[in-house]
Amino acid sequence: MSNVAVVGTQWGDEGKGKIIDLLTENADIVARYQGGNNAGHTVIINDNEFTLHLIPSGILHKGKKCIIGNGVVINPKALLEEIAELEDKEISVNENNLYISKSAHVTMPYHIVSETLKEERDRGRIGTTLRGIGPTYVDKAARMGIRMCDLIDSDIFRAKLEENLEQINVLFEKIYGVKGFQVSEIFDEYSKYVEKLAPFVSDTVFMLNKAIDKGVSVLFEGAQGALLDVDHGTYPYVTSSNSTSGGICTGLGVGPTKVDSIIGVVKAYTTRVGEGPFPTELKGELGDKLRNAGPIGEYGRSTGRPRRCGWFDGVIAGYSAMLNGLSSLAITRLDILDDLDEINVCVAYEYNDQRLEEFPYRSDILQQCKPIYEKLPGWMESTVDIREYSKLPKNAQKYLNRLSELMNVPIAIVSVGPQRSQTIFVEKNL
Repeated sequence: MSNVAVVGTQWGDEGKGKIIDLLTENADIVARYQGGNNAGHTVIINDNEFTLHLIPSGILHKGKKCIIGNGVVINPKALLEEIAELEDKEISVNENNLYISKSAHVTMPYHIVSETLKEERDRGRIGTTLRGIGPTYVDKAARMGIRMCDLIDSDIFRAKLEENLEQINVLFEKIYGVKGFQVSEIFDEYSKYVEKLAPFVSDTVFMLNKAIDKGVSVLFEGAQGALLDVDHGTYPYVTSSNSTSGGICTGLGVGPTKVDSIIGVVKAYTTRVGEGPFPTELKGELGDKLRNAGPIGEYGRSTGRPRRCGWFDGVIAGYSAMLNGLSSLAITRLDILDDLDEINVCVAYEYNDQRLEEFPYRSDILQQCKPIYEKLPGWMESTVDIREYSKLPKNAQKYLNRLSELMNVPIAIVSVGPQRSQTIFVEKNL
């Protein structure tokens, strides 16, 4: 396998975890490039369900190396809990298969409290996960962040923590009217985490580039989806990092010429967690049916929040394909549509009596857009046991072909269930 990236093409939750798990078979290294423990990748292997928030999905395969890149923000407590959960399920995590960038920024307790207070105070809620991800990236941009290399040096860590809390406590006490933090409490707590995490901290930029130069196969793993990208998504209802494929270069320290192909994971319909515009959202019986269909349903793997469900949106999908420079598609959860006699596909929007075929950057405009639908016939038969594209019901093939046409990207994979075996490989050489 060459160096392949897997990115989400909608608002996240497209099923990237399963696709990454499948492709890890042919990779040597799996590297995560952005986000924090606000993301969740679910992989189901037989009767076991694994939910990963920070560690790349490749950890479930023996003999693979996993990298948490500099573009990821790390909550040490959450990471250690994740490692413990994996080891409880007999998945080994050690310094020979997990590497953490020394330049990755650390989520501190005051980041989590700050985000919670801001969400409670602000009129226009974003609907974040309250994990402190946004404030961690804010401190990174403000050049006052604490990185993993700082954390493992006790003198530097204490000095930076003292300096930061001088500013942060003023904000908490004067603006929010709450008690600030004590340096000693945070220092003592995080020093305990350092003892366990220090062996994992590495110079991952040099490690990754040297491996690529030697011909080692790398799978680049993204979190969230393109429409949550801080620059290109439905701003301000976005995450705080670049979840599009462009984030690979900055989030891992590799040049764009080292990414050979980009697979876009797209759900056969559309879902969204949190606030923000969603033109094709279904609010009623059909939306509830989509949310609760299948063995895992549509609920956030990090928070448990119910996902908003709607028809496939070809406008945002086409926009995402352009942004990410997609090479091929992995279409997931086709089986959820098996018992629908008619399926709508959004091909454009109507706004102020005008037809829009391009994504509008203003969220207030997107909120007012009405979807223009194309109706396609359903197939009314199960696809869960089908393993060849040609054996799918004709109407299912027509539906998939239409999605491919709207995105102008060929299909490589179709998922018809959560298990590894419930997969149709249209393109064999991935």
